[in-house]
Amino acid sequence: MTKPKNLAAKIFLDGGDPNETRKIIKLLGFLDGQTTNPTLIAKNPDAQKRLKAGEKFTSKEIYDFYRHVVKNISALVPDGSVSVEVYADKNTAAAEMFMQGKEIFSWIPNAHIKYPITAAGLLAAKRSIKAGLRVNLTLCFTQEQAAAVYAATRGAKKGDVFVSPFIGRLDDRGENGMELIKNIIKMYKAGDGHSEILTASVRSMEHFLYAIQLGSDIITAPYKILKQWGEKGLPLPEDDFTYKVQGLKNIPYKQIDLSQDWKKYNLAHELTETGLNHFAADWKALIK
Repeated sequence: MTKPKNLAAKIFLDGGDPNETRKIIKLLGFLDGQTTNPTLIAKNPDAQKRLKAGEKFTSKEIYDFYRHVVKNISALVPDGSVSVEVYADKNTAAAEMFMQGKEIFSWIPNAHIKYPITAAGLLAAKRSIKAGLRVNLTLCFTQEQAAAVYAATRGAKKGDVFVSPFIGRLDDRGENGMELIKNIIKMYKAGDGHSEILTASVRSMEHFLYAIQLGSDIITAPYKILKQWGEKGLPLPEDDFTYKVQGLKNIPYKQIDLSQDWKKYNLAHELTETGLNHFAADWKALIK
C-alpha cells in the first residue's frame, strides 16, 4: 500500500517503541512522523523489562535511553517529524525547558520539541523558534490556548510549529473533543498558516476519520488505530460520513483575535495541569 493520493493530512504514530514504527510502515507503506512523550517511553518494552527486574534508571540513563529510542525512530522516518518532549512539571521554568529543548533538538535532524501550553512552555517555545528549533505545543484543550500558541510563535515558518489538541481526554469528561479541532481550524483560517493542527489523543477510527474530514494538518494515532486503518485498506471518510457525537457536550466556537500578545490569552485548563502532572509522574517513576 501507499499513501492515498487525496489524503492531505500527515499521519503520525503515537508511540515509544521503534518496533511498532517498523510494523506500521510495513503495513501502511508510509508514515509521516511520530509523537513520543514520557508515558509512551515508560511503556517501551525495554524500559518495562528493566523496571520489572527492579532496576530503575539514573537521570543520565533515562535521557540516554530516550535519546536511543528517538534516534531509532528518526532513522525509520528520516523525511518525517519526531516529537520529543521535555521534562516539565508545574514548577519548571522556561529557561530550564529551553535548555532541555536545545539539547534534545541536537539528538536527531527531524525533531519537534514538545512543550506544555503553560506560560513557561510558551516562553520556551518563543525562544526556541527564534533559535531555529521546531516545536510542538502539547496538552491543548481550548481555543484560547491554540491562539496563544499561534501568537507566541508568530514569524515561524510553516512546518516548524504544531499545536496538539487532546480530543480523547475532552471526550472522557463528556465534551466533544472533535469540536475543538473544528473550532481551531476555523480560527486559524484568519491567520498566516504557520501553526499546524496536530490532532492527538485519538481513541477511535471515528476520531481518526473525522479529523481527516475536518482538514486537520496532522493526525497522530496509537498503534492499534493505525493497524486497524491499514487492515481496512486505508479508507478515507466517504462524502456521507457523519461523526456520531453520542451525547457529548458541544464546545462552542469563540471569536478570538489572533493578533494579540500571547500573554493576554487565558492559558488555564485543569486537563493541561492534570496532563502535566501525569507525564511528570511517569517520568519520575523511571528514575532511581
